[in-house]
Amino acid sequence: MSFLSKHAFIERNATLLLILSLITVLIGGIVEIVPLFYVKNTIEKVEGIRPYTPLELAGRNIYIREGCYLCHSQMIRPFRDEVERYGHYSLAAESMYDHPFQWGSKRTGPDLARVGGRYSDEWHVQHLIKPQNVVPESIMPSYGFLASTPINTKGFEDHLKANRAVGVPYSDEMIENAVTDLRAQADPDADTSGLEERYQNVTIRKFNSESSELTEMDALVAYLQMLGTLVDLEAYKQNESLR
Repeated sequence: MSFLSKHAFIERNATLLLILSLITVLIGGIVEIVPLFYVKNTIEKVEGIRPYTPLELAGRNIYIREGCYLCHSQMIRPFRDEVERYGHYSLAAESMYDHPFQWGSKRTGPDLARVGGRYSDEWHVQHLIKPQNVVPESIMPSYGFLASTPINTKGFEDHLKANRAVGVPYSDEMIENAVTDLRAQADPDADTSGLEERYQNVTIRKFNSESSELTEMDALVAYLQMLGTLVDLEAYKQNESLR
């Protein structure tokens, strides 16, 4: 009996086809699921990675709420053209505190995995208010309302608690000071000693020059300016070359 005839026999036998299909799906599922039980072992530790500050987390919530991930991915793949355009390929550790992560291949706009520090705060603000003012060919819609929309800080501690429930190492102190830290990061005149102690390499400044109040624009720009900046990639490359 030839291979084709065997295949035809299986296709004609509904019960056998169902059983073999289930076995195939089961094997594929095991191959995909089992490695997840060892995820803590497969994600290498990279110096500099920390949980999002409350302001950055608020910005990330806005980023997801407004559907920014539908046009922008946040994972640079290890291919020459991607690395040349966007920078060093993304590290698994850089997304270890993302729930959900912002990977994907949809790129109506550029990948934002390493957008932090590439542009000024003012550039981001104007880009979000009217994208075509800074990128004439852009088809991105306007998000100007963010510049005048105050952040709702009521119960913001719950956002950190929810993230801690899925593995993000927010301490009781971080949760207790969530609102204070959120406001302090966008206020250069505030006492930021506690914030800097709780979150390393945190950027403190007023991100939205369009309003003296704390706005959603402050949060979103703070989040964008942090992306890809936590890891010292030169040091990482040196460590990799020594292995």
